[in-house]
Amino acid sequence: MKRSFLLFFLLPALTGFGQSSGAQILRSPDFESKVEELVNEYQALDIFSGVVLIADDGKPVYHKAFGLANREEGILNTLDTHFDIGSMNKSFTKVLILKLVNEGRLSLNDKLGDYLSGFPKEAAENITIEHLLNHQSGYADYHTREYWEIPYEKKSMEVALEHIKKQPLMFPPGDGQEYSNAGYVLLGLIAEKATGQSYFDLIEERITKPMGMKETYLTEKYSTPKRAVGYYKSMKGELMNNDELQEISTPAGGFYSTTSDMLKFYRAYHYGDKLWDEKTRRLDMYYPFYQEHMTTGGAMSHAGGFEGSNTVHYEILRDKISVLVFANMDEVVAENLGAGILAIIRGQEPQKPSLPAVQNVYQTFSEKGAEFVKKNWEDLTMNFHPQDPKDMILNMIGYNLLFDEEVDSAIEVFKLNTELFPDIANCWDSYGEALMKKGRDKESLNAYKKALSIRPDLPSAREAIKKLEGKS
Repeated sequence: MKRSFLLFFLLPALTGFGQSSGAQILRSPDFESKVEELVNEYQALDIFSGVVLIADDGKPVYHKAFGLANREEGILNTLDTHFDIGSMNKSFTKVLILKLVNEGRLSLNDKLGDYLSGFPKEAAENITIEHLLNHQSGYADYHTREYWEIPYEKKSMEVALEHIKKQPLMFPPGDGQEYSNAGYVLLGLIAEKATGQSYFDLIEERITKPMGMKETYLTEKYSTPKRAVGYYKSMKGELMNNDELQEISTPAGGFYSTTSDMLKFYRAYHYGDKLWDEKTRRLDMYYPFYQEHMTTGGAMSHAGGFEGSNTVHYEILRDKISVLVFANMDEVVAENLGAGILAIIRGQEPQKPSLPAVQNVYQTFSEKGAEFVKKNWEDLTMNFHPQDPKDMILNMIGYNLLFDEEVDSAIEVFKLNTELFPDIANCWDSYGEALMKKGRDKESLNAYKKALSIRPDLPSAREAIKKLEGKS
């Protein structure tokens, strides 16, 4: 599974964007038509279906559903449709952990090994709860090929734990930052150890029940009523159903909810003391950042997404304006559409939508060739998550072509990737693989050696070089 996202960023405030102008624009007679026009542009490309909610100080001023929740059965999205919120779960987990810290049941300096056994010494003795919260543990993801081969009914947080234990640390704990689904699964398990309760019972008892979030489903996600099925398109434009990517709900992602319920949650996340008090909120690393932007007009972002699902909540703290976009289409459509709505609120022109980068690049490569793609790379790849490295785009296209036995085209795509990203070892490794499949062993060996010169510990390149040199 593609990693999900819950990262915070500032969308720049428009110069001269006064204290009340945002609310004034929300009330302007053409505001709704401008939003509708933008949504229609996304729908015309068949890249958006879902729900849009815009609220002024918690009161919806625009709330509409678009497209189908289930294309196979012709079921429409409604305001009550439940969407997979992906990494928005991490906000719930953060609140839970910081509540336990404030109560003295956990400490931010507690070590991983204080609660969970079986980890290598470096991880057990050096990773702290604070590292896990802030994506600084050194662990990244656990969704390996081996993990995906586990049947859905046999997956659990404990099974995920065993896979995380096998993962190498990407850097010494505290010395870097890498988005970490693994870290948030570990936080949920730590909360269970500290309290003797299940993670899901803790979330219900401490968050969803007191918040009156009756439309948020924590477990048994595929039995959720009024559930939106996720859809994404292959690079060739074929529509795919994401139910094949079956994954359990965890502290890192996978609850189902509505835009109305999540408006309640994030309003309480940022304002007041119904969800957590100010003392607890101050424990969050991002607290100073939020305080700073109480006066700037910048929008805070909470998002989640994977193939066929993307949800986002933007909050302009200064003006208490909320924008939520939930989509049962491929990321990053909800985030892009939400950013376009923010531009409208700021009196700016929203960016025009475009096809997802992989589809857009493949289509252009097929019609106009590699050189055109190279010259127009940035324009063609605008619809790609900003936290994902763009060398992934051509790598995905190349491997799809290899799978379809279009080896010559795959070689051309991988070669282009080495020209665009000459310092990325994986680009040369993939190029070498395609050349070897074609029988161009000398060129393949050179590509693999280039990969190894960039990253000497790359196992696939080492093994390929050994194999190729053994032939001679």
